[in-house]
Amino acid sequence: MAKRTYNITALQRGLRLLNFFANAEKGLTASQVAKISGLPVSTVHRFLVNLESSSFLNCSDVGIYHLGLGCFSLGQAALAQLDIRRLSLPYLQKLNQQTRETVHLTVRHGLAAVYVEKLDSSEPLRIYSRIGAAVPLYCSAVGKVLLAYMPPQELANIIPQLELKRMSANTIGSIQELQTHLQKVRRNGYACDLEENEPHIRCIAAPVWDHSGMVNAGYQASMQTQRGPTGVTSAVHQLRSVSKAASAPH
Repeated sequence: MAKRTYNITALQRGLRLLNFFANAEKGLTASQVAKISGLPVSTVHRFLVNLESSSFLNCSDVGIYHLGLGCFSLGQAALAQLDIRRLSLPYLQKLNQQTRETVHLTVRHGLAAVYVEKLDSSEPLRIYSRIGAAVPLYCSAVGKVLLAYMPPQELANIIPQLELKRMSANTIGSIQELQTHLQKVRRNGYACDLEENEPHIRCIAAPVWDHSGMVNAGYQASMQTQRGPTGVTSAVHQLRSVSKAASAPH
């Protein structure tokens, strides 16, 4: 039975405006939000004031808005209720200890992969990342894993929506190249990001299957290029082992 849809325009608009602040570390003014959204400044201002009064936004003395504690509280509650995060933590800890690299648990959200858990490397040189951050599907190791194991029809619907921006000289630049790469990921059982999303960062990712045989999450080990090819080889071996164990029926 199909779900009924209820489109509450004001609510959808407010949530859309709130989402603009997710990647705006320096904050946004009402004028900037109006420019991004295409809405009148007066309309945007009313929404922002309401979001501020509910603690979802903070406003500085000079009129710059940032995400507020209301968003933080909701985010923390969402993480606590995410079963995959709780169930995966022992495997992430094992992977972190074995590789001595930064490891992430990631799930797909729209056209991006979102970090829902992170354990830092014990090495002096660490990877800067944070829980809640999103990376593109087409040029991140874990994103390519999530794409590679999608049902064919879902993948066919997603691929035309991807905007293949060149993040570095190594970034995949065409749909054909991406499709060929995803076939390789499925054959190998893991994906690599060799400075494709960020210079000097290499990542290896493997899928995690759920009870229905679907891949909705992945593990990723990330390392500085100074570690050399040995670090990548070791991470691949450990990651595949941990991924297989995590995907086994409990």
